[in-house]
Amino acid sequence: MKINGHEIDISDRDKIFFPEADLTKGDLIDYYKDIAEVMVPHLKRYPVSLQRFPDGIEEAGWYAKDAQDYFPDWIERVNFPKREGGSFNAPVVGSKAVLVYLADQAAITFHTYLSRVEDLEHPDKMVYDLDPPEGTEDFGAVRFAALKLHDALTELDLTAYVQTTGSKGFHVVIPLDRECDFDKVRNFANDLSLLLVRRYPQKLTLEQRKKKRGGRIYMDTYRNSYGATSVAPYSVRARPEASIATPVTWDELQAGANPRDWTIENIQNRLGQKEDPWKGMMRHAQSLENHQETLKELLDHEEPADEEK
Repeated sequence: MKINGHEIDISDRDKIFFPEADLTKGDLIDYYKDIAEVMVPHLKRYPVSLQRFPDGIEEAGWYAKDAQDYFPDWIERVNFPKREGGSFNAPVVGSKAVLVYLADQAAITFHTYLSRVEDLEHPDKMVYDLDPPEGTEDFGAVRFAALKLHDALTELDLTAYVQTTGSKGFHVVIPLDRECDFDKVRNFANDLSLLLVRRYPQKLTLEQRKKKRGGRIYMDTYRNSYGATSVAPYSVRARPEASIATPVTWDELQAGANPRDWTIENIQNRLGQKEDPWKGMMRHAQSLENHQETLKELLDHEEPADEEK
């Protein structure tokens, strides 16, 4: 297969990757080839971590941070220092050819880091990873959390975007101007989560210990750490139905969108009827510094939650 002037040798197209959906490795490769025009703009500025499943999702897979030595030299790498010392060379998906090549290497799911290749210390997104209470698929509860988060961000005059994760929940993403480092972004995210916990203490929590959450949604802000990733828009998930992490509008979420509504088999129908809701998202990058005082005032107006005591 020749893409962007690069010859890619596709192997094992007929190998079953998703037995329940009867989808093969070839179906996965074709999906990424067809979605590339929409997906690559969300990937091309960022290092990625890959979830690879050479024998399909029912066999063992692994997370691959390092670009392999045998990857062709037309795949960009970025040296990513680790806080504990050392580094790895993360691949960058800069074109359709790279996306297809990595799919042929059995990369089912793509996870992007939150900072760009040219400045790994300053994220250009703040991310909330919202999942249902432990042991449930209470999508209504996690939808409630996402919508209340959106309301609070609107109070702060911050624009936010949402996507289904293709798994259990939703990601809420706020595009940033890269003025703040990870510590400042995470502190802002924690304060915003605390505001919501104070407003809805029976439904939301910052309690890290699962056994103490009491069926409440955990307002996870740890995605906003150096070296953390979030699932890329339009990435396939290693689930039986081959579900897709799908950007949606807030109206669609309000109307009942669920985390696994879109799959390899129906996502193109959606994009044929509706433009990517995240198209041009980074043109709306915002400063958190300008909103810290307003957030502090909102916090001061709410009574501390029991879990703060």
